[in-house]
Amino acid sequence: MTDAVVTRFAPSPTGYLHIGGARTALFNWLYARGRGGKFLLRIEDTDRARSTPEATEAILKSMAWLGLDYDGDPVSQFEGAARHAEVAHTLLAAGKAYKCFATQDDIQAFRDAAKSEGKSTLYHSPWRDAQEGAHPDAPYVVRIKAPRDGTTVIKDAVQGDVTIRNDQLDDMVLLRSDGSPVYMLAVVVDDHDMGVTHVIRGDDHLNNAARQMMIYNAMDWNVPVWAHIPLIHGPDGKKMSKRHGATGAEEYQTMGYPAAGMRNYLTRLGWSHGDDEFFSDAQALDWFDLGGIGKSPARFDLKKLENLSGQHIAAASDAALQRELIAFLNASGGDSLDTAQLTGLLAAMPFLKERSKTFPELLEKAAFVLSSRPITPDEKASKHLDLVSRGILRELTPHLQNASWDRDTLETVLNGFAEAQGTKFGKLAGPLRAALAGRAVTPSVFDMMLVLGREETLARLNEAASVEG
Repeated sequence: MTDAVVTRFAPSPTGYLHIGGARTALFNWLYARGRGGKFLLRIEDTDRARSTPEATEAILKSMAWLGLDYDGDPVSQFEGAARHAEVAHTLLAAGKAYKCFATQDDIQAFRDAAKSEGKSTLYHSPWRDAQEGAHPDAPYVVRIKAPRDGTTVIKDAVQGDVTIRNDQLDDMVLLRSDGSPVYMLAVVVDDHDMGVTHVIRGDDHLNNAARQMMIYNAMDWNVPVWAHIPLIHGPDGKKMSKRHGATGAEEYQTMGYPAAGMRNYLTRLGWSHGDDEFFSDAQALDWFDLGGIGKSPARFDLKKLENLSGQHIAAASDAALQRELIAFLNASGGDSLDTAQLTGLLAAMPFLKERSKTFPELLEKAAFVLSSRPITPDEKASKHLDLVSRGILRELTPHLQNASWDRDTLETVLNGFAEAQGTKFGKLAGPLRAALAGRAVTPSVFDMMLVLGREETLARLNEAASVEG
């Protein structure tokens, strides 16, 4: 029996949740949740100058929108500083770390001399093997004793075995001269103390793994499974940035993409399961594994995101969509909907969600049920309400007055009326759309009439027919 899987997401609260960070969080969530394990959240807030409560809140909100629930409370890395320092002192006492009294000038002089002699500028401290009695009364940093020969092999579940020559590793600083721990030490201590079994993160951290393994090995701790995932690039193959469009996860919420569509797209971005493109959360949790992650950077494709989002909107339950639409309006600063609008929206949802790729598209289709009289036609719709069209609407309304309000009857009445006018229903559709929705492009006229009901439909037709041209 294997130990339970524990993964973590460890963002720095210095800004919004980048789309690449969102995917990293998602991969960790999928891997842990799909195996009945734990998914933990650590806020790496040791950079006190740049870390803000607002950024932390933004990260938490984006994760909540994406549905990435975590176990327990978020861990603050800054609050663990005393524990991190304790580990450094343990290594110092065991002779696996040492006090280095070299100044920045000493280090620079060493590097200048090495460079002029054509040697490696990797710093070798003269204090590594100095006896306690030789230590001056001066500020010092604590450095780990890196292995000097042999190799370190990073066994990576995505990248394969990555071998680093140990003579390329320096005696990394663990504690600064003010006694504060460095980030590289804090990460290892936190991951160990949190019981993290799998470190799934961006491949820009790959080189850090060899240095962090020095601490694991020196403390005789189990090294986690490494899985360094390629970064996300824009369509031009360059690192994803503002020039490619939105880079923050919360921006995609305010643009109106459903969370399920975003999860599906981000999961598929750099990971594959055969030829499957559209899949549910349950399928993703069942299928996701580290072996399916590619080694090459994934390219962000807005068209694919839109396509998947449209499929998820169409597949969602009407009630779930209504809830997410309300959240979208809150997040994007849109107007809130009253009870009557929500009731109408729910009734119209079965046909609104077909072929809507985003929530703004869906809401545009829902304009007929979200609007109240008087309906003000837009410029294109107004062209369908000329004198002749208004006359036709006046003639039509008595035919609807006593008709049974079901689709078959309405289709029979409207088609029969069109035929009596010597035309086809298509010619009636423009004026009816303008009258019922104030738009030239709308859902089916019959769908709108059934949702609005007889009384409201006739009121809108009479209103449009009586408007002065």
